[in-house]
Amino acid sequence: MESIYNLLPPAIQSAVQQLPLDRVPQLEEIRLRVGRAVELIQSNESEYLPISLQEEDVDYILGKLSKHSLYMMDEELRRGYVTIEGGHRVGLAGKVILENGQVKAIRDFGSFNIRIAREKKGVGQRWIPHLWQNGRWVHTLVVGAPQTGKTTLLRDLARIVSTGEESQRIPSKKLGIVDERSEIAGCKRGIPQLTFGSRVDVLDACPKAEGMMMMIRSMSPDVLVVDELGRKEDEDAMREALHAGITIFTTAHGASLAEVAHRPTLRPFLEERVFTRILELSKSPTGKRVITLRDEMGNEIASERSVTRS
Repeated sequence: MESIYNLLPPAIQSAVQQLPLDRVPQLEEIRLRVGRAVELIQSNESEYLPISLQEEDVDYILGKLSKHSLYMMDEELRRGYVTIEGGHRVGLAGKVILENGQVKAIRDFGSFNIRIAREKKGVGQRWIPHLWQNGRWVHTLVVGAPQTGKTTLLRDLARIVSTGEESQRIPSKKLGIVDERSEIAGCKRGIPQLTFGSRVDVLDACPKAEGMMMMIRSMSPDVLVVDELGRKEDEDAMREALHAGITIFTTAHGASLAEVAHRPTLRPFLEERVFTRILELSKSPTGKRVITLRDEMGNEIASERSVTRS
């Protein structure tokens, strides 16, 4: 949480740090809105602190995010979020500046949403026997809506690939991560700050298509991990990886497999049954996380419910 505390204005930082020790590890979001109480979110429930974000606090946060050089954040401001050390994502809202009908930047910021990334070792353990078959990892797609735990699960599966699993006689494999949004590995100066074992190579803040091609040509990974395929270029690069015999672990944003099956980038791979295993994540009305394992045809193989946040 240190990188998050450093981002918060002193008064708000103090209020958050005074929370009970057992509360902090459960936080999912810290939402800051000018003139409104600070909102803390955990398991879809909100709590409000008796303190609000002031206009002068906005410059403080922006200074921390940009290291006092906003022009260095042009790309992040176009996307509407900044990823900070540890893989935490800070969403921004305010007045949008357009250029030729496209978003150029955001100015006059009124809201910040700090989404807290967690490293949870073991969340992928349950699925290893299904993803390791005939002496190799199989192509795997993780599907889920925001805050269902896609990246957390992908991160733990990546850790297992790199470290191996002695109890199941699975050797460690060369792992390549193309971390376009700096969320998977939480790199600092190019070095992963999260746990991945010794056989991991990361291209941090690199566009997926370009990064996949760079990994294929220079690092020869056994397994290539990328988050949120979306562009046509991503599809082309993924085909190059498949032709090179590299296993793909990736995610797709959507409420269900049926929903993402309509995505132009993913549809061809799903129709061709490329993904041998599909992990579909969702949350029940009671807040429980539900993971459904499907085969390449979309048929359910197994499922798991958990009360823990992913």
